[in-house]
Amino acid sequence: MAMERRVGTVLAQVARLMRRAFDERAREIGVTRPQWQVLSVLLRHEGIKQGGLAEILEVEPITAGRMIDRMQDAKLVERKTDPADRRAWRLFLTPRGREIIDRLQPLARETTEKTLKGISEDDQADLLRTLDTMLENLTGRPASSASWED
Repeated sequence: MAMERRVGTVLAQVARLMRRAFDERAREIGVTRPQWQVLSVLLRHEGIKQGGLAEILEVEPITAGRMIDRMQDAKLVERKTDPADRRAWRLFLTPRGREIIDRLQPLARETTEKTLKGISEDDQADLLRTLDTMLENLTGRPASSASWED
């Protein structure tokens, strides 16, 4: 039992500290955590409906709608009507949104490199396989479809 608690605690601490380090860097270019999370999801799932975005981000649909309103005003994302359902909106990155993603990706790589400094490539591969197995155990789906963030 102590091992289970420790694994969860350490995973949570590492994830929190990685997010904090990335947040600080992203703030330098004027992007908040909710914004980079939305941009990251749209990069991988462009054309997703607002409800799907809310599900991935684990927020209420109304919260996702407000986030998209602000990001649309900032010209980072755009809504387009769904040809199959005129009441639904599909979400897309704008050129400005893509530019921000292009600026965020090196920051994400730097944060990951800092986190993994001193860990051999073999140990990194083992860690990723272990985390993928944990994801599969918790979601019941292959890790490649269960995760949306690098």
